[in-house]
Amino acid sequence: MSVICGVMAAAVGARPELLVWLLIAPIAVLLAVVDFTVHRLPDVVVLPLTAAALAGLGGAALLPGADGSWRTALLGSLALGACYLAVFLINPRGFGFGDVKLAPALGAVLGWYGWGILMIGTFAGYLFGALFGVGLILARRAGRKTSIPFGPFLLAGAFIGILLGSRTL
Repeated sequence: MSVICGVMAAAVGARPELLVWLLIAPIAVLLAVVDFTVHRLPDVVVLPLTAAALAGLGGAALLPGADGSWRTALLGSLALGACYLAVFLINPRGFGFGDVKLAPALGAVLGWYGWGILMIGTFAGYLFGALFGVGLILARRAGRKTSIPFGPFLLAGAFIGILLGSRTL
């Protein structure tokens, strides 16, 4: 946990959004651990995470030195949430509804740095999940239809997106 916060602090620097990242990082780690353990993303944690991300970024946007856009964070939250819901409705076995509920929080934090970072962070999460799944198959610990917890990889992709976004602005 402290390593993640330290890396974020080094990448983001003394900008207002750093407070938001440091607030939500422990929640994200908790969600990743819970999802790996029980294959669930509990609403009692996920829904407040979205509210905290949007409210925190809204506050950060009002302060001098903020390097993101609250408008894009809000739109990213809505867009990623809608996309994940559409994918879930098309193929409910593709990933769980907890991932759908996590999407608005991820869309907000990635959208803060713009649409490009939202796409990169989302792709990174899918890539991490795919690599994990392929690794399990190659190790003969899973088959093509084995379900894996996807939330930790989506959260890791968001972490990568935040790091990239904070360095490119």
